[in-house]
Amino acid sequence: MGADNSAVVDPGAWVCPLPLRDSPNIVMGHGGGGAMSAELIEHLFLPAFGDAADAELGDSAVLDIGGVRVAFSTDSYVVKPMVFPGGNIGDLAVNGTVNDLAMAGAQPLAMSTAFILEEGTPLADIATVAATLGHAARSAGVRLVTGDTKVVDAGHGDGVFVNTAGIGIVPAGVDIRPTRAEVGDAVIVSGDIGVHGVAVMSCREGLEFGTEVRSDCAALNGLVADMIATGVDIHVLRDPTRGGVAATLNEIAQASNVGVAIVERNLPIPDAVRDACGLLGLDPLYVANEGKLVAFVAPTDVDLVLDAMRGHPLGRGATVIGECVSAHSGMVVARTALGGNRVVDLPAGEQLPRIC
Repeated sequence: MGADNSAVVDPGAWVCPLPLRDSPNIVMGHGGGGAMSAELIEHLFLPAFGDAADAELGDSAVLDIGGVRVAFSTDSYVVKPMVFPGGNIGDLAVNGTVNDLAMAGAQPLAMSTAFILEEGTPLADIATVAATLGHAARSAGVRLVTGDTKVVDAGHGDGVFVNTAGIGIVPAGVDIRPTRAEVGDAVIVSGDIGVHGVAVMSCREGLEFGTEVRSDCAALNGLVADMIATGVDIHVLRDPTRGGVAATLNEIAQASNVGVAIVERNLPIPDAVRDACGLLGLDPLYVANEGKLVAFVAPTDVDLVLDAMRGHPLGRGATVIGECVSAHSGMVVARTALGGNRVVDLPAGEQLPRIC
């Protein structure tokens, strides 16, 4: 039987600012959540999917099913190493999926878990990951309702990879989307940034910084529930994972067609993270987080939201880092300590690959 060439994609027909045809093979940057990831989605996946693809393509989708608004999300976890200070790939998988649902305002209900295991991986390691995953699910209040297991040949995996999907219910009246940021909105971050990325990198490279940096991996659905309970119309929520706060702010600025102005001195960066980033030549704004959120709310609602956040253990460090402005639409600009301005670009790839 002859091959059907009707679906063959011609790389020569791709047109974009950073043409995929200039990089004919997948590189690590394509999985970094930055410009290269966006390019791959926009110029390869979306044309291939056609009308089957949803237009918004967020971290989670909100679907109306029989009059009930259901949030749905899926994610894969390939962090290296799979055990790191403050967690492992098991609780990372649960918390990451719970957080994607929570960023749509949903209360997570159930998850699937699929494991891809490398031949030769000690059963004790898998048992540790599974136990941690189960504990994280119980703590977040989600049920593990279906799953799958596959094994790949030795040398063709990296111990354990985990794929998840999750569903949750969005309460009536809640409308939280990356397209809802408005000029004048305050930009709030829930606490210290850059912690997860530095924790994983320090473990991966055997680096010591005088004090142990532990991942901030945590489920944020309880914090979001407290924020929603204030009755405030929260415009946007995002968890700044791959690409860090910088990538998240750029994505929101572009989705809402507003400018975002932040103040560097207001950024909550722990000394250990700042020192580690200085040593490694990294910008903390681009380093991944796994237990923090960014919120956009109207200026009149800031105090009420901050009080609710600071009353929750995962939001005690909540602070305003900037605002939405009419200037430089679609861009993020930071006010430096010296009084100048710098553009905070969307990263091309990722400073720290395989961080989640």
